[in-house]
Amino acid sequence: MFLKSSFLRRWFCSTNAKDIAFLYLLFAAWCGILATTMSILMRMELTSPGPGVLAGNGQLYNVLITAHGLLMLFFVVRPAFMGGFGNWLVPVRIGAADMAFPRRNNISFWLLPNALMLLLRSSLVEQGAGIGWVAYPPLSSNLSHSGASVDLAIFSLHVAGVGSLLGSINFLVTAANRRAVGMTLYRRPLFVWSLCFVSILRIVSLPVFAAGLTRLLTDRNFNTSFFVPAGGGDPILYQHLFWFFGHPEVYVRILPAFGIVSHVFSYYARKPVFGYVGRVNARGAIALLGFVVWAHHRFTVGLDVDTRAYFTSATRIIAVPTGIKIFSWLATLLAGSLWLTAPRLFALGFLVLFTIGGLTGIVLANAGVDVALHDTYYVVAHFHYVLSMGAIFGIFAAVYFWRSTITGCTYPEHHAQAHFWLFFIGVNLTFFPMHFLGLAGRPRRILDYPDAFVGWNRVASFGSYLSAFSFVYFFWIRGQAFAGTKTTAPLTTRRPALASA
Repeated sequence: MFLKSSFLRRWFCSTNAKDIAFLYLLFAAWCGILATTMSILMRMELTSPGPGVLAGNGQLYNVLITAHGLLMLFFVVRPAFMGGFGNWLVPVRIGAADMAFPRRNNISFWLLPNALMLLLRSSLVEQGAGIGWVAYPPLSSNLSHSGASVDLAIFSLHVAGVGSLLGSINFLVTAANRRAVGMTLYRRPLFVWSLCFVSILRIVSLPVFAAGLTRLLTDRNFNTSFFVPAGGGDPILYQHLFWFFGHPEVYVRILPAFGIVSHVFSYYARKPVFGYVGRVNARGAIALLGFVVWAHHRFTVGLDVDTRAYFTSATRIIAVPTGIKIFSWLATLLAGSLWLTAPRLFALGFLVLFTIGGLTGIVLANAGVDVALHDTYYVVAHFHYVLSMGAIFGIFAAVYFWRSTITGCTYPEHHAQAHFWLFFIGVNLTFFPMHFLGLAGRPRRILDYPDAFVGWNRVASFGSYLSAFSFVYFFWIRGQAFAGTKTTAPLTTRRPALASA
């Protein structure tokens, strides 16, 4: 009876890549609302010192940090980029009828809502999982969280990881075997290349993370001592396992945005992206180097001098292929036409934010500086600029750029540009003052602070409210687009597209 309805059969059992892409985008939007709400609650608590909307409940604050970070990483950015735009665009861009494994594509999505339910339940069971998104022991061990909340969060990450692995294998096989006749490797679009490198990163790094989580789970429930010093274990081992996954995960989140921004710049500049082969090789270099710099997140754990020197050097080397991409985009813009629309504005916003985040990353690559700034808001500002906001600007650029192609609807251009300026100003007001807070010594993961930090915290909170309003404005624009006219044009105007990236 349940599957007799054509509507239910289409949306629950579909093996069509475009239907599954729509489900991914809808799921990512819903999780984005949840994650943004949690971030606003945190900023409301941090507006002034002393008890705020959370009544000074530090455990609840940590639960919000944990859920917000995991939602953004595993349930917003990855589903939107790989599941949403990847499923929609990869078969189209390489001339394939569908993904290589349609049924695997379906189950890789439906694992995500189950993982989300487990994560939300972890926040509601007992006092919640207040372990941070990194889940370091002993904070994540039975010594600090003895209930089932952390176990549920670990199971959530396992389920989400299985879905991600299935999707990554599907993308690699599709890009390798379903290409149109005559499409050689160096003729594939840059967005397809980005997803191929992302898939490789996930296939290699996720099993390592799963091993660390499984050991943590057995420490909690089966009396093993992988990370328990009293039993001969080492909690630093977990950090090795986590960051071998965690640093490639940064590029998993940002590489698809590189491909999207390349397409947007190419279209609006009316010329191909400068240095196509160099850009592809730079992406490959980033994917390779991403596996050998993980310990720069751990300069404060007591690494010896030679190890610090190696990871400092390797981290600075990875800035070279990143700089190749940035200067390639600038060269594309330099000789191109100036046609400012919402997708190009968001692409330019991505370029600004990612460049700022990359420069602060070079600062933190120095081991001596990182020891002083590691547990401060300077690091929070860095990874939000380079990862979170960079990825979100890439998503918005893709939504506006391919909206007419995906939905057949136009959007009000002046409202879309107003949305960009609201969001761009809001995120910079939120995260740029955090550099000053970090340099002044404001510790992260703490919900209270001295009166000396009130000024910049209030500026950051105001910026977060402005960003939240821009999200509401974005969903209103989406409603206007669906209620407006239909078009068969690839974008909001009928200006002819030239060679894409």
